[in-house]
Amino acid sequence: MNAVSSSAVARPARWPWLALALFLTIAGVGMWFVLQLDESVVEQIPYIVAFAMFGAVGALIVSRDRRNVIGLMLLYGSFLTAISFLSGEVVTYGIEHGWSHAVLVPCAFLNMYGWLIGILPVIMLLPLLFPDGRLPSPRWRGYLWFVIGFLVILGVWVTFGSPRLTGSQDIGIPNPLYIGAVGRVPSLDPLIAVLFPGLFGASLTSLLLRFRRSTGVERQQIKWVAFGLLVALVGITSTTFNSEETVLTALVGGLAFLMFPASIGIAVLRFHLYDLDVVVKKTVVYAAFALFATLVYLALVVGLGAWLGRGSSFLTMVAAVVVAVTFQPVRARLTRVANRVVYGRRATPYEVLSEFSERVGGAYADVDVLPRMARVLGEGVGATRADVWLAIGRELRDVATWPPDAPPSKPLAMANGAVPPIAGADRVDPVEQGGELLGALAVSKPASDPVSPADEKLIADLASQAGLVLRNVRLTEALRARLADLQAAQKRIVQAQDHERRRLERNIHDGAQQQLVALTVKLRLAESLVPKDPEAVGRMLADLQGETQTALEDLRDLARGIYPPLLADKGLGAALDAQIRRSPLAATLDVGDLGRYQQEVEAAVYFSCLEALQNVAKYAADATTTVTLRRAGDTLSFEVADDGPGFDPAAMTVGSGLQGIADRFAALDGIVEVDSAIGRGTRVSGRVPAREVVDPSMPTRPQEVTT
Repeated sequence: MNAVSSSAVARPARWPWLALALFLTIAGVGMWFVLQLDESVVEQIPYIVAFAMFGAVGALIVSRDRRNVIGLMLLYGSFLTAISFLSGEVVTYGIEHGWSHAVLVPCAFLNMYGWLIGILPVIMLLPLLFPDGRLPSPRWRGYLWFVIGFLVILGVWVTFGSPRLTGSQDIGIPNPLYIGAVGRVPSLDPLIAVLFPGLFGASLTSLLLRFRRSTGVERQQIKWVAFGLLVALVGITSTTFNSEETVLTALVGGLAFLMFPASIGIAVLRFHLYDLDVVVKKTVVYAAFALFATLVYLALVVGLGAWLGRGSSFLTMVAAVVVAVTFQPVRARLTRVANRVVYGRRATPYEVLSEFSERVGGAYADVDVLPRMARVLGEGVGATRADVWLAIGRELRDVATWPPDAPPSKPLAMANGAVPPIAGADRVDPVEQGGELLGALAVSKPASDPVSPADEKLIADLASQAGLVLRNVRLTEALRARLADLQAAQKRIVQAQDHERRRLERNIHDGAQQQLVALTVKLRLAESLVPKDPEAVGRMLADLQGETQTALEDLRDLARGIYPPLLADKGLGAALDAQIRRSPLAATLDVGDLGRYQQEVEAAVYFSCLEALQNVAKYAADATTTVTLRRAGDTLSFEVADDGPGFDPAAMTVGSGLQGIADRFAALDGIVEVDSAIGRGTRVSGRVPAREVVDPSMPTRPQEVTT
């Protein structure tokens, strides 16, 4: 009866219920003989109820797991006990009515063997084999063989050493198999009185030892069964040493045997094993409704009919109408009661999945769906805490927590795209869709109520349905992040434009403007010297020509900073080759088969490569650098790689240069990546959607200033 048993069959078996029906039939026939013999019915009822529960719990388990040892033992014990009970009553009845010994002898042996090989092995071995049907360890094989030997010796003694065969009362017939030598052996009754509870206690000890080293659901199962069997041990011991059969001893003995199926049934239903909660729920509903219909019939037909002194045909019709009219409301009320009996205060798994589907299908905002999802998950499995985690990039973020006042957990880094261990969570189920990890559902449960197989199935079902919600939430978060990046990029672009405008203003003011002012002053001075010193004027005009050429070069440099003329005329290959030739770096250019592209695309790639080369010059001047440009379909990519000292990207902040590259490419729906490690160099790469153009529209070259 392991909580994680894999032997449960998809289609429930029906034969265990037939075995239970056969037990009830045999027990009913036995009760008829009890009535015929004027025996005390009250003394028989506790045992019949107890062994009926043996059969009911065994049928519940075996109907879902045909090879379950514990369920088979319960069914086996109930059936042979019924045979023994009926056989004993038949023997007593037959002796009193003079039946042939040829009929009574087999019944007498069935009466003895029903207890000997029926209920005794169950009592002595069930605690030893619970919950998985296997011995706790090989060391208990000796005990198992000792029990078998004890039962064999007991069987030989009662078969060949009893001169008289009895039934339910102390009257009997001669034993045809009696052997005098065996009969002269001292009575084994004192030994049996000691060994019977002793062996049961030893078997129970094995269960307690198994409890000490068990964990999770199995530990909770064993706890319930161990408690019940301890009570059974006390009851069996007290009745073993009391030979007087009274109503009290029958009640104590019946309660002791009842603890076997009761504790096992609680262990099964408490943790919803083998999907038996559905079976029990339906049984409770229909049994309660049958009782309701019976009470209505008795109240109207018997009670009201007797009071009115009228025939029952009309009242029978009235009772049928009442039952038909009240069927649906009574059934709904009984279903709620059965749910409370089987599931406690939590919702049924069907209600949990149904409510979750309604929340997903309703027009709820993402900010509302996630807390509702956490609440449904937590209440559905009776958790103390439930979390909904969302995978964003390489992080797992706690986006919803139940109960609402629980603080959210810190983000967790994911390694290799897998869900990392979550502290405090008893069960974590990843949420995937199309092979992509979207997030996870995590629950924490109290130690007294660990995660059961039914809880695991419910969490897995919720995780399979949560994929669409988490995908939508992640898309929304990605759009929000993209919007925030765009807003930040717009702000940076405006700031960069202002900065560039101030730089140009400063360069013009400090450079070209001062040069032009100096030229103006010198021209006035030359004009004043024309009549006085023509030779000095000639020399001055020659100097002015050189200074004018310098000012013109400065203006050209400023113009090239806005858009390089060579890039406009010749394209990326020529422009980058010219820059690399003038660079002091040991750099090579690999252009390949490259055409011409839109102005904004070429400018983005060109200035991004220059920025990367400037970073190499700053931080790895002695490194060997390779600049690579490639075209792949409608995508243009670049890569600037060096073999310098490298750096740790996680410990570095993004500078304005790299941020400018990212902003340029983001504006064109491109991607920029920086890959570096200490001692491994640095690689700056990017790709942008671009279509080759035949006659690109390029900016006009700045006109040269002439004097």
